[in-house]
Amino acid sequence: MFLNPSASSWAYQGPSPDPAIEAFHQLLPDYNITPLIELPDTAKELGVGRVLVKDESHRFGLPAFKILGASWAIYKAVASECGASLPCSLETLGAKARSRRLRLVACTEGNWGRATARMARYLQIPATVFVPKFMDMATQRTISSEGAEVLVVNGDYDMSIEAARDLAKIQGNLLVMDVSWQGYEEVPRMVVEGYSTMLAETDRQLQEMVGKPATHVIASVGVGSWAQAVTVHYKSKRDRATVVAVEPESAACLQESLKAGRIVSIKTDETIMNGMNCGTVSYIAWDVLRKGVDVCVTVSDLEAHREVEYLGAHAVPCGPCGAAPLAALRKLIESKDRFGLDAASVVVLFSTEGAREYEISK
Repeated sequence: MFLNPSASSWAYQGPSPDPAIEAFHQLLPDYNITPLIELPDTAKELGVGRVLVKDESHRFGLPAFKILGASWAIYKAVASECGASLPCSLETLGAKARSRRLRLVACTEGNWGRATARMARYLQIPATVFVPKFMDMATQRTISSEGAEVLVVNGDYDMSIEAARDLAKIQGNLLVMDVSWQGYEEVPRMVVEGYSTMLAETDRQLQEMVGKPATHVIASVGVGSWAQAVTVHYKSKRDRATVVAVEPESAACLQESLKAGRIVSIKTDETIMNGMNCGTVSYIAWDVLRKGVDVCVTVSDLEAHREVEYLGAHAVPCGPCGAAPLAALRKLIESKDRFGLDAASVVVLFSTEGAREYEISK
């Protein structure tokens, strides 16, 4: 666990989300608002006021939240590439992209690749998605089921980034990634913007259900783009929340970077939290995360697996990445006074993926 005391007084002062983002999402096929589910038994067990889970197990017909960022970023990036004026329909944009023989290229640990492939399907254009060798066949099949070409790299996630970059450069394809580095920042920034729809939904649902805002929020970290969106949102409000980031023990790139005070790349290993199995923090996320994340927690595969089973028994279907925030909360509860967790607390856990196949070593 890494504590960052200065984050409690830091405020994000950048631009507010564009209202056009949520309006755009409302026009997508299978648009829906995902549920915010209260867990009163969990709150009682842990000795806190309220515990709620934002359940992203069915977002636009996909079992994860990534389509929010992918759809907005790809919509804007394709329009820019084709010289299309926005707003425009997916049909019009797709026709322009096909006339230019545009192909999307990405890499993924799972959910980003499927979301990219789904957006390519909406636009009726081809997509190539690189995946690391650790990825299980079930996840590969879900990506290819959307019509994308899936290519396995003999290495980890960072190596799949290099493969995607190289192919896009050689063939002149459109690289669409949710991770950034120096010189590649525009698309990842639009990805982060796209996630604002989920956070706006959560605010409205909390107001209706609880009557007050969150005091603590817990978000899973892969490359950090989702955690960046969460941090920006909750550190720009008058009633700011404590922001907790959670990572796998085998892929704690944010925690290692926070300890070092700079972005450091780490070697990762296999984990059932494969959507979080990333070795380098996103370049544009880093400054926000280092200033605004209050606590960074790591959890084991077994801890995540136990919470998958627990949440499933409480009508929240999730995968290990979605269950990781509850595992992190249990660790915080061991020193809850230190983190301001009490009977007045309103804790929001973001379950970023639905139930899926995986193997756990017991």
